Amino acid sequence: MSGAPSLAQRFAARSDGAKLLIPYLMAGAEDSWLESIEAVIEAGADAVEVGLPFSDPIIDGPTIEDAGNRSLARGTTAHDVLAALGTRSWGAPLVVMTYYNVIAHMGHERFAGMATDAGVSGAIIPDLSLEEIGPWAETADDRGIATVMLVAPSTSPERTVRICDRSRGFVYAVARMGVTGERAEIGDEASAVVDKVAAATSLPACVGIGVSNAEQARQVSRVADGVVVGSALVRRLAEGAGPEGAAAFVASLRQAIDA
Repeated sequence: MSGAPSLAQRFAARSDGAKLLIPYLMAGAEDSWLESIEAVIEAGADAVEVGLPFSDPIIDGPTIEDAGNRSLARGTTAHDVLAALGTRSWGAPLVVMTYYNVIAHMGHERFAGMATDAGVSGAIIPDLSLEEIGPWAETADDRGIATVMLVAPSTSPERTVRICDRSRGFVYAVARMGVTGERAEIGDEASAVVDKVAAATSLPACVGIGVSNAEQARQVSRVADGVVVGSALVRRLAEGAGPEGAAAFVASLRQAIDA
């Protein structure tokens, strides 16, 4: 049933100067996770990053790791998530965030085929390096799935160019070194990473890891093309906010970056 627009279609349709908002949530962590995706899209998300639970996440901090563990304890698999996503129509692109073991276990073709059928138009695989990503990325390109690459504060300008050349959809600009999680403040590293990306590509640079509230989203949107917010939303859902609370939080982010 998917019918979701691609990342390229959605991003091209935004008005000049409009900033992108991409919330993240963990599939299967709550009964209402599908309804939460619908709610944040209605609240103004330009795309939604959907985490697939994995037992050994290398980039996830405690909040998202706990959500993944809850999802795994409920018996969630990547196959189940993609099948569930495929039962609904989505008003915005979906981007799965997963680890390569999950894709390798299903096989490139099977995973990409199910993802396409589910309305997924992008994938973020943080443990698959530029040197190793070729076979998956070729399959993804053939299926119309944008493989989104990450640029960190420590990434050299030369490597940034190579990463941006391989990235599709947008470039994930990592705001600071370390794992995901809410932070009291956003430092100057985010701006420096965005500058590196902007010098290497015309793709949107969307900043994530550490963006925790509306004011920080507004701060980041002044320098970046978009904002990714994960742990702050995942925590609210874990505390019982439900789809309505998720929508209210994302609406506050949308208002802040549009101001």
